[in-house]
Amino acid sequence: MSDYGHDLVFGSFVTPSAGDPDRTVGVAVLAEQVGLDLVTFQDHPYQPAFLDTWTLLSFVAARTNRVQVAANVTNLPLRPPAVLARSVASLDLLSGGRISLGLGAGAFWEAIEAMGGRRLTPGEGVRALEEAIEVIRQLWDVETRGGVRVDGEFYRVVGAKRGPAPAHPVPIWLGAYKPRMLQLTGRRADGWLPTLGYLQPGDLAKGNAIIDDAAQQAGRSPRDVRRLLNIAGQFSAVGRGPLNGPAEQWAEELAELALGEGVSAFILGSDDPDDLRRFAGEVAPAVRELVAAERDGDAAAERTPAQPEPVAAPPVRSSRATVTGGAFAVVPTPDDGVRRSERQVWDESTRPTGPAPDPERTYTPHEQATGAHLVQIHDGLRAELAQIHDLIEQVAAGEIDAGAARSHINTMTMRQNRWTLGVYCESYCRIVTTHHTIEDQSFFPRLRARDPRLGPVVDRLEQEHHVIHDVLEGVDRALVAYVGSPDGLAELRAAVDLLTDALLSHLSYEERELVEPLARLGIA
Repeated sequence: MSDYGHDLVFGSFVTPSAGDPDRTVGVAVLAEQVGLDLVTFQDHPYQPAFLDTWTLLSFVAARTNRVQVAANVTNLPLRPPAVLARSVASLDLLSGGRISLGLGAGAFWEAIEAMGGRRLTPGEGVRALEEAIEVIRQLWDVETRGGVRVDGEFYRVVGAKRGPAPAHPVPIWLGAYKPRMLQLTGRRADGWLPTLGYLQPGDLAKGNAIIDDAAQQAGRSPRDVRRLLNIAGQFSAVGRGPLNGPAEQWAEELAELALGEGVSAFILGSDDPDDLRRFAGEVAPAVRELVAAERDGDAAAERTPAQPEPVAAPPVRSSRATVTGGAFAVVPTPDDGVRRSERQVWDESTRPTGPAPDPERTYTPHEQATGAHLVQIHDGLRAELAQIHDLIEQVAAGEIDAGAARSHINTMTMRQNRWTLGVYCESYCRIVTTHHTIEDQSFFPRLRARDPRLGPVVDRLEQEHHVIHDVLEGVDRALVAYVGSPDGLAELRAAVDLLTDALLSHLSYEERELVEPLARLGIA
C-alpha cells in the first residue's frame, strides 16, 4: 500500500482532432469551466488527422486562465530537446506558469522515420531521453554560469546560452512502462504518467517499487515523483465493471488507486462534455472527500497522547458557496435589479418557482458542492462579461487607444493569440452557448425526470436560453458594424448592455431555483 501524500489533481485527455478545431479547443476550455485542473493532448506529429500539439497547447493556454496544460506525452524523437526547452519555458512565461512537460522516448518508429526522425532501439530511446532531460534542465538553469554543454550519444549542445527560465519549476513527467524507463523516472523525473489500459494487474505496484528504489539510490525521496494515470471509462446507472458505472463507483475505485497505489493525478480520456462535467462535478469532489477522510484518520491514529493536537487556522470559506455539511448553505447570487438597457427581452414577473426546500433536511459537503460549483461557473461568466463591458466603455470614452487596449486584453483571463475586440466578444459568446447547450442536454432532462415539480422552472430556463441566444446574435451583428465603421461602437455598446441585463438576470434566477434541487436530487 502506497500513498505518497500528494494533493489530488483531475484532468482531461482531449483528442487533438483537426477535423473540427473549434470543437477541440471548446472541449479544452470546457474542462476549465467545469473545474478540472489539467488539460492534456497526445503528441503525434506524423498524424495528419491531428492538430500540431504544441501549437494547440499555445492556443488553449491563451484561451484559458487557470488550468495547467501539457502534452501527454511529447514525442521527443521529432522535437529537439534544446528547442523544446525554450518552447516550454516561453509558453510557461506567457501562460503565467501553467505548463507541465510530459515526455516519451518514442513509438511508431516507421512514422517517425517518415517525418525525418531517427529510429532507435528501446535501449537507445531510454538513453536519448535521459540526455534530453539533461539538455532541458540545463537550458532552464539560468543561475549557473557558462553555456549549456552536453556531449551525448544522441544530443550535443556545445555552449548554447541558457534561458529563458520558466515562470515556475516545470515538472517533467515520463510515460514509462518498462524497467529501464521506470528507473529513469525514479532518477530524473518529477512524475510517472502511464495509461491504465496499457497496464496489467499489479503493474502499478511493480512500477512504484522500481521508481522508489531508483529514487532512493539517486539520493531522492520516492515522494519527489508524482504518480499520474490516464484513465478511461463509462458512466452508467449500474456497475458493469471497473470504471463502468455510476459516479459513486468511480469515486471509490479512484480513491483506492490514490490510497493503495499512490496515484494523485487522474486524467480522463474523453471528448464528451457530459463525461467531463460528471468527472469534475461528481467524481473529483467525492474522491477528494474519501482520500481526505482516510488520510485524516491515519494521521489521528499515528498521534500519541503525548503529542498535542496540531492547531490549525480555521478554513477560509466563500460567503457565496459554502460546502460544509448540515443545513443547506450555498447562497444563490441575488439579482441587484440594475439594468443598463431600456429594452427588456422577457417579463421577469412571469417566472415560475419550484418547490420550497424542506427546512428539516440536511446535506453532505459533497451534495452542497454541486450547487456551489454552479455558482462558481456562473461567477466566471459574470467576471468575463464585466471585463467586456468595461473594455468597451474605455474605448468609447477614449481612455485607451487601440494599442493600449491590445496590451490590456492580454492581462484578462480569456486571452487571445490574435487580439481584436471582436474576437474577444465572439469567444465569450461561444462559451455562453456551450454552457447553455450542456444544461439543456444534460442538467435539465435529469432535473425534470427526478422531480416533475421542477418542470415549469426548467421549461422557462430553456426558453430563456433561446432568448439569450438571440441576444448573442445581436452582439454578432453589432460586431460586424463595429468592424466596418467607427460608428458601430455605439451599436456594440447597446448590444452588450442588453446581453448584460439578460444574462445576469437569468443566472440569478437559475441559481435561485436550482442550487438546492441539484444537491437534493444528486445531480452534477
